[in-house]
Amino acid sequence: MTRSYPAPSGPLTVATVQATPAPGDVAGNAAAAAELVRLAVGQGARVVVLPELYLCAYHPPTLAADPVGTHVAADPAGLVADGRLDPLSAAARTAGVTVVVGAAVRHPDDRRTIAALVVDRAGAVRVGYDKQQLWGDERDLFSPGGRGATLLVDDWRLGLGICYDGCFPEHGRAAARDGAHAYLCPSGYLAGSEHRRDLYYAARALDNTMFVVFANAVGGSDPWRFNGGAAIYDPQGRTLARGADEGAETLVATLDPAVLTSTRAAHSMLADLLPGQGGARMSLTG
Repeated sequence: MTRSYPAPSGPLTVATVQATPAPGDVAGNAAAAAELVRLAVGQGARVVVLPELYLCAYHPPTLAADPVGTHVAADPAGLVADGRLDPLSAAARTAGVTVVVGAAVRHPDDRRTIAALVVDRAGAVRVGYDKQQLWGDERDLFSPGGRGATLLVDDWRLGLGICYDGCFPEHGRAAARDGAHAYLCPSGYLAGSEHRRDLYYAARALDNTMFVVFANAVGGSDPWRFNGGAAIYDPQGRTLARGADEGAETLVATLDPAVLTSTRAAHSMLADLLPGQGGARMSLTG
């Protein structure tokens, strides 16, 4: 069943970031993230999205060698108290902005997950979402998450995904069916994947007539060199902002609820979705 929520009452200005974190340097990357948040806030952003595993960097050799220092610990309620993140918490609290940032998390049962941390406007840090669709060798280091998540900012409903999640139409659709107005995807796309990077997230926007905010790492050394291209898409999959394939950038766009409403009126896929879609099929011989 698709849950129906009214369009938000006002616009929301969001920022997506492409940046190059240092492998294993959680404190240094958190301090750099704080600067990026301040830069985005200076351009009017109220929500800032940073790349997948940004706080430790997406660098599997480092993650495998130092599973304690590269991870942040969550308590049973999903709260994270780690002094290395204090600069980022302070930046969010001072500006009254919500931050979504990628991290490696160690849970109380010793599970490790790739997570989207949410730093709220009061500076509190919690695990917002654990990546469900693990890619390749990630399965050797991490456990998959067991649930989706929707972040509420004012009256905007923001579905959360991480990188490979966005390659599955079902993941974005689950967010939309939970009433998401937008889909936030911290990611880490390697150089050479530009075609897929640009196709998947525009498609998720149009599939579900929702905004998509895609953040990505950039730079680094082969084979862990990332290709930027951070972007914000409107509900028809059209680009509102896009970064280059190289170099750090902070991109800002305003999500307009009137665009959401008019798009969903003209393109009613969510409303027209058949309850038995994907069910029994017949076979024909040609």
